Amino acid sequence: MNIALVTYQDKGAYDSQTVESEDDRLLTFLKAKRLNIELVIWNDPEVNWENYQLAILKSPWDYFDLVDDFHTWLNHLEDKKVRLLNPIDIVRWNMDKTYLKEIEEVGLSTTPGIYLDKNTVVKLADFFQIFKTKKLIVKPCISGGAKNTFKVTEDNVMEINETLNRLIQNENFIVQPFLQEIVDNGEWSFIFFNGLYSHSLIKKAKTGDFRVQPSHGGSVYPQNPDEALIAIAAAYVKRFAKNCLYARVDGTFVSGKFLLMELELIEPFLFLNTDPQNYERYYQALKELMQLN
Repeated sequence: MNIALVTYQDKGAYDSQTVESEDDRLLTFLKAKRLNIELVIWNDPEVNWENYQLAILKSPWDYFDLVDDFHTWLNHLEDKKVRLLNPIDIVRWNMDKTYLKEIEEVGLSTTPGIYLDKNTVVKLADFFQIFKTKKLIVKPCISGGAKNTFKVTEDNVMEINETLNRLIQNENFIVQPFLQEIVDNGEWSFIFFNGLYSHSLIKKAKTGDFRVQPSHGGSVYPQNPDEALIAIAAAYVKRFAKNCLYARVDGTFVSGKFLLMELELIEPFLFLNTDPQNYERYYQALKELMQLN
């Protein structure tokens, strides 16, 4: 079986000084397991996808900048009957943050949010009262890496409002209350492989920032949560990430209650280097899913 480990045309936008690149190390590990696998750029026009029976989404970190092209690529894989992990229908669903509404509707907790439709006129100051907060977060519904993500306060609301009303001409946004707990305590990430818990960590932003992503200087701290915490995260995976090679459940605890921020099923960094066994767990999950085909 020929396997494509799918990445992107790396231009350094997501380089990090706080965590290592995991693509090359994972590729080496999987090749040592005698898998016929190679890194492939998802939108490389020279690639003949008919040569691959399986494609694994690893780091297509520019897909949200090229949404139409990415949809076309997914359609192409479907037409050519190339199996994708994670599954194509789940990837389509997970691309747009409106999926959070569906998660909330089944009774699982999410960070409160209000969706702002493309081409509408927004008055951000109204949301301070709506959410009963003095700080907001605004971000595109299709995005990653904190792209066009803004922390809004009473001091900068006019400036951000002007920027947002320009950006919203092109895409939908979501506005949420800013959770101070992320700054104070960090953001949890629980990583699962084929539905089974593997490892977890807390991500913290660098001093003076609110973005926890390693590409923005965030740091990570491996954790050993008890079974009760793992079960909370597992509920999201069980309901919405069936037959997924990987799933990353991101959220934080507010007044003792876990609030989901993102269910990452497309291109999450997996922090495999935090435990040598993570690579083996990834491989075992992949092997199980390959046998299901």
